[in-house]
Amino acid sequence: MLRAALVFLLTATAAQSEGIARATYAEPTTRYAHGVLGDAVEWGALQLTTDAGRRLTIRLPATRVFEDLAPRLVDLDRDGANEVLTIETDVNLGARLSVYGADGLVASNGFIGRANRWLAPLGAADLDGDGRIEIASVDRPHLAKTLMIWRQDGPRLVRVAQLEGVTNHRIGDDYISGGIAACGAMVVADAVWSRALAVTWDGTDFATRDLGPIRNRASLDPARAC
Repeated sequence: MLRAALVFLLTATAAQSEGIARATYAEPTTRYAHGVLGDAVEWGALQLTTDAGRRLTIRLPATRVFEDLAPRLVDLDRDGANEVLTIETDVNLGARLSVYGADGLVASNGFIGRANRWLAPLGAADLDGDGRIEIASVDRPHLAKTLMIWRQDGPRLVRVAQLEGVTNHRIGDDYISGGIAACGAMVVADAVWSRALAVTWDGTDFATRDLGPIRNRASLDPARAC
């Protein structure tokens, strides 16, 4: 009995630590006609390849889509195995951040609350140097224009800070601007898409540095912040 329990424990541990080596969206769909990214085509499924070579498909119900450009590999719990950060949208409740792994949904925040409401991730990094990974996103970059910082707490992504008056997307752009630089600064635009900003967060307060006027897409290159 002890041997059987040990084998089960080792098997379960291996499955839990199996990371994602590659992720792509699949099954294009027009069942959600928001078109915030320039067309009415979103994605119905997420295809994963694990470190062990397993190929998995996570298929959403008919009331949801991945309203996104490409999934992002992140090691959210710093265990050496990647998860996948996505924008998942409910056709009635709008978007949320969803993190998936080899066993399905790992963590998420709440849907915004109504249709045609979206968010745009900047990425994931240890923003305040405390050893934990945070996710940065802009809540409703065309309306609320609020930078949000999230941390995983079990199956939930919990908001730990927010900063109003910044954005990282314009309606119709088929890309998300800005991102997190290697030095930990978040690069965003001001609310009127006039100035590029480098924003840092020390775990308590935000600091903002002006990077100059936005002239083109390169103006919001995260590398400029370092």
